[in-house]
This record gives sequence, structure tokens and C-alpha cells, in this order.
Amino acid sequence: MGNRDYKNFAKGSFYHIYNRGNNKEIVFRDEQDYRAFLFRLGLAFGIKKENLDKSELTKSFKSRIRIESLEPNSFKLHAFCLMPNHFHLLVEQCSEQTISKLLLKVLTSFSKYINLKYKRVGYVFQDRFKSVRIDNNSQLMLISSYIHMNPVKDKLVNKPEDYKWSSYNDFIINRKNHLINKEFLTAVFGSKTNFIKQNLKLYTKVLPEIEM
Repeated sequence: MGNRDYKNFAKGSFYHIYNRGNNKEIVFRDEQDYRAFLFRLGLAFGIKKENLDKSELTKSFKSRIRIESLEPNSFKLHAFCLMPNHFHLLVEQCSEQTISKLLLKVLTSFSKYINLKYKRVGYVFQDRFKSVRIDNNSQLMLISSYIHMNPVKDKLVNKPEDYKWSSYNDFIINRKNHLINKEFLTAVFGSKTNFIKQNLKLYTKVLPEIEM
């Protein structure tokens, strides 16, 4: 199901990126931890701080954080879900700048934040992040559904729209979130109604494929 070599990234390709906490530990302990991760991700994508601060999901109380994007419009984020001990991202690489460099910036900064906040040392995430290249629209829909239904699968909520820290609600309501690019997946699914229907239907098909 795609390529798991983290070094093998190509311009114009889509990837499912995921990783979990070191020793399966909880990574996101409160709401500000979730925001801190998404805020750093937004900065790395080149989104202006003032736009990130307009969203409840990405606003940050730390104004001195500096993460420069590798190049303008180098990446697009099409879906995400942050779970207490792991994360899932659906990222499109739009330039020769690699997702490896993007994640290095984000995860290094976020790990420093976590270690400082909780007075801990060592790795926050387990080893290197995992990556799976997506080769067609059918696979894209499956992975999107898996990402958005993750909180339901893990019994955190009964319905995907009840979970705050995923991009699901960006596709079904007009949420002010500059981080997510929803036009492409909306076109792939065809309509909001079909997006909702297919997310419920498809995600169980990829459960055995994801190795966390």
C-alpha cells in the first residue's frame, strides 16, 4: 500500500504521514498541546501567524515561536487528526522540498515545547515518522476516511463531527481554519453528502493496513 521509505518523497505526490508517542506515551495532554502542534505545522506551511490566530484550533499564546516555511506553497494539508498519543496527516508535496524536512522542523520545535512544559527529557515521538504514498483516488478516499474516523475507531467519540482535533468538520461546516486545503478532497468525494456517507462506509477497509 504505497511506499514506506521516509526518504523517498516526490513533487506532486500525496502521503499519509503518521507517528505516535515514544513508548506509546500520551503526547497531547491538554488543548494547548494540540494547538501548539497545529500552530507549528501552520508556520512550517507558510501560513501567517495572524491567520493561524483566527482559528480556535491553531491560535497560540506563544508569539515568539519562529518556524520558517521551506518555500512558499511547498506543501498542502488535505486532512489531519491529532489523537492523544499519535497523529495522522494527509500531505501533498508541491515542490522539491521534502516532507522529511517539513516534519523535522515541526517535530523538533514541538518536542522542545513538550519537554520544557512538562519538565521532561528525551524523545517525544517514536523513532522516525511513517509515510505511505497514495497512488490513486480510491486510496486517497480510504486514507481520508481512516484519518477522520480514527476518534470513532478508538472510541473517543461516537460521531466524527464530535471530535475537535481533526479536519472532519472543515468539510461539513464553514470552519475558519487556514491550515486545511479542503477543495481537492471535496472534489474527489463529489459532494459534502457523499463525503459524510463515504467516511462512514470506507474507513473499516483500511484498519488492517495501518501499522501504529
